[in-house]
Amino acid sequence: MTATASPLAAQGADADAFLLDGALPPQAPRPPAAPNSIDDTGLDPNFLVDHLCKVIYRHALERPSDLARALCLPVKVVDDLIAIARERKLIEPLGQLGARMTAEMRYALTGKGREWALEALAQSEYAGPAPVPMIAFAAQVATQSIRGETLLRPALERVFSRLTLAPALVSKLGPAANSGASMLLYGPPGNGKSSIAEAITRAFGNTVWLPHAVEVDRQIITVFDPAVHAVVEEESATEGLRRRAEADARYVRCLRPRIVAGGELTLDMLDLSYSPVSRVYEAPMQMKAAGGVLLIDDFGRQRQHPQELINRLIIPLENGMDYLALQTGRKFEAPFDSLVIFSTNIAPSNLVDDAALRRLRYKILVDSPDEETFVRIFLQTARRMGIALTEEILAFVMVELYARHGRTYQAFHPRFLIDQTLSICAFEGVAPQLRPDFLERAWENLFPRD
Repeated sequence: MTATASPLAAQGADADAFLLDGALPPQAPRPPAAPNSIDDTGLDPNFLVDHLCKVIYRHALERPSDLARALCLPVKVVDDLIAIARERKLIEPLGQLGARMTAEMRYALTGKGREWALEALAQSEYAGPAPVPMIAFAAQVATQSIRGETLLRPALERVFSRLTLAPALVSKLGPAANSGASMLLYGPPGNGKSSIAEAITRAFGNTVWLPHAVEVDRQIITVFDPAVHAVVEEESATEGLRRRAEADARYVRCLRPRIVAGGELTLDMLDLSYSPVSRVYEAPMQMKAAGGVLLIDDFGRQRQHPQELINRLIIPLENGMDYLALQTGRKFEAPFDSLVIFSTNIAPSNLVDDAALRRLRYKILVDSPDEETFVRIFLQTARRMGIALTEEILAFVMVELYARHGRTYQAFHPRFLIDQTLSICAFEGVAPQLRPDFLERAWENLFPRD
């Protein structure tokens, strides 16, 4: 899956100037409870015994405590699985390691157990943490739904504090973010649409619990992805120990995810990805974005027609439930709980038909800044980059560059011009400064001549 995500960093070329100092402190939701028995896992005992044999075979583990860590299950549950496997003569004891009374018994696969493990691996190569049933995943998503949070104006203004947005735009973005439904951000490029999506993600301060994998009809679908999910460390060792004791270790505590797909997005990326080699499924991006934000950037630049993408997503958006299919043809429901943001610089009427536009709940124009807002962006950017901006230099920029050339202001211009000027200063061996002649050289890189 060629999608990117970072809950901790802004995405897109026009976002660099607008990064926040840090994410809001995540709150600590109640974790899913650790299972006390095999029944509590929600999985078939036979499936778990197969999985136990695969883990022993693949990782050469012998002690119940090591198996518990690999399976992300309590030792008590692992002991019960070992007892079943011993009854079936799949594993046998090797004795204790050491003479201490507390030394653990060690186990190994029997000849029958190795054959059993190989047969199980032929069905699926997955030998990681035990999965959770799809129904349990859906229940967990419901408890931490992004639709369950309400953003108040102060919280949104805090995360937008470095975006220099017009108050009227913030007034439109707030209700859209609270809807947990869908919004279309449109307007000319370079004015912070991707940065707005990043800020909205930060505004949702809660964390979520995502499973390593889910199980459907004995098939494994991996969900947790370290490339797109930011793990939240416990605030203290004491809290960490307490949470590990009470939480289902099959889940990982993460920041609310932010999954980004751009021009590379295709319809098949919204379906399960199946590996014929490992015989394991990977969750699609909207499933990985559960409880967070799914940003479809550069909407309309995909190989797929935008109408097709809207048609694929509109029913899950309205019902909060997606419909996926296994290789066997078995179809099942999966939770769809994401704030979906479409970002484009193409006119909405040129993207999709009126019926599709009607179903996108919020259509918000992120336009080029007016003169007053542009000046504030320039001043704020210069201050952040530690370079002096005098009234004379600002007047030169506004009159000699923009007015004389008849150019429209764009939110990313100040950062671009200052960056370029600092590079010129370094090359010329002079102290960092905004000089008219340097700014003119930077301007030529911003607007190359035909």
